[in-house]
Amino acid sequence: MQLIAGQGAVDLAQALIGARLSLRGCGGIIIETEAYTAEDPASHSHRGPTPRNASMFGPAGHAYVYRSYGIHLCLNVVARPAEAVLIRALTPDHGLDAMQDRRGDRSLCDGPGRLTQALDVRITDDGAPFDGGDLAIALPPQPQPLLQGPRIGISRAQDLPWRFGLAGASGLSRRFPS
Repeated sequence: MQLIAGQGAVDLAQALIGARLSLRGCGGIIIETEAYTAEDPASHSHRGPTPRNASMFGPAGHAYVYRSYGIHLCLNVVARPAEAVLIRALTPDHGLDAMQDRRGDRSLCDGPGRLTQALDVRITDDGAPFDGGDLAIALPPQPQPLLQGPRIGISRAQDLPWRFGLAGASGLSRRFPS
């Protein structure tokens, strides 16, 4: 993940499409992301560092994990201080039995909460590096064909076109506008 040092969240969100994500023996291909920057009123970093968002101000290539609406965990990749990319969906391709055990007979990774449940993301993963240990990301060898549209599930700055998806992929959390 050294390639992302200093890269902004919008650029990283695009670069992560098609990347391979692995977490403790489970994972797949990232097919949907969203970018959040320091100036963005929808970003957790917008008002500065807190104990909850401290990892977002940490080193690039580390995880920022938080609980959304008190229910689901969300997994982000820190781009540069105060910027991160939410991993919204992936196409699972390894550790499928374990993911099925966690999710049952439901969709595995087509949304940030489902993805973290299937992959067994833990709050203790917050701040961990994507260095090939428990967490790893391998960027694709070349840029992938992208879909782009507004972010979803937020109440501020909804119009920013900082949601990216892999063109032609099934399993996105929501369809992109035409």
